[in-house]
Amino acid sequence: MLANPPFGVEWKKVQKQVADEHKFKGYDGRFGPGLPRVSDGSLLFLMHLVSKVRDPREGGSRIGIILNGSPLFTGGAGSGESEIRRFLLERDMVEAIVALPTDMFYNTGIATYGWVLSNSKPAQRRGKVQLINATDRYSRMRKSLGSKRQYISDADIDTIVRLYGAFEETEESKIFPVEAFGYRRITLERPLQLNFQASEERIRRILEEKPIQKLDEGTQASILAALDAMDGDTLCRDRDAFTKALKQALKERDIKLGAPQMKAVLNALSERDPEAELCKDSKGNPEPDTSLRDNENVPLTESVYDYFEREVKPHVPDAWIDESKRDEQDGQVGIVGYEIPFNRHFYVFKPPRPLEEIDADLKECTDRIKQMIEELSA
Repeated sequence: MLANPPFGVEWKKVQKQVADEHKFKGYDGRFGPGLPRVSDGSLLFLMHLVSKVRDPREGGSRIGIILNGSPLFTGGAGSGESEIRRFLLERDMVEAIVALPTDMFYNTGIATYGWVLSNSKPAQRRGKVQLINATDRYSRMRKSLGSKRQYISDADIDTIVRLYGAFEETEESKIFPVEAFGYRRITLERPLQLNFQASEERIRRILEEKPIQKLDEGTQASILAALDAMDGDTLCRDRDAFTKALKQALKERDIKLGAPQMKAVLNALSERDPEAELCKDSKGNPEPDTSLRDNENVPLTESVYDYFEREVKPHVPDAWIDESKRDEQDGQVGIVGYEIPFNRHFYVFKPPRPLEEIDADLKECTDRIKQMIEELSA
């Protein structure tokens, strides 16, 4: 099967039908793995073709489809795009992806890629994906046709086909195990550390908290009066101790606050402080600071704990992995994602010119400008 669907076409008009098929039919339909974002339906075209392949016992099928670059990497771990790539790669359907030259189409000059898929790979290709960089395999057209300024000559087509058929590592052909494109996104947490102070500046912030704004003016005034009576000069770095003092100040004025209001007051009177005591939950575990939350993508072939100890712990000793974030399919820590960073694998570093050479060019340019100014002044 061969296809060249339109690039970047949104599918909002058929969103309900597609979403219903995904929800109610699952893998019995065309879109079981997931749905891409509405703004680009490229992967829907691909999954439609995949649903039409013959059973491998009947010889299987091969698919050739031209797509833009977004299906290679758009969408993080757990997204519809990533889950579709995961489906195709873990079922070993991707044989090769060929990066084509730009300016190949009449209506766009964007980078495009030819995907070759099969559900009946030959033995030497099983568990592997071939990437072919054919971006330099083009010839210039004598006259442009819209955005089409280049074409692939018969000789270049022959070379690309031979690269594919040889299935060998060269400068233009790279071969990777399927797992090389997978990763686990782990969530890293760091402890919440706050200082507290009933200063005039912080007390004013209380009225900006929505739970406090919902209270009547009399209650708001009573809260402010209770806080004004507290020691506004002392900086407390222990949340439990400050909370105890705050409750006592409110009790003396017969003010009873619910959990949302109490949380709002503490939030207004606090600031982050790396020197403060750790804020802990009712079980004595450190509470995470959501503002410091981060994610790391760990190669699928590596233990998330080994990666954490090597790459994270030396730089952020107080961090930990949120083990509640687990993959829905395998249940392990970290959400599995797949992406194919094509350009990264073919990137060749070109060192900048020596500074002496750059300085010489600048001096020559400056001297030329001076000479022109002198000629104008003469």
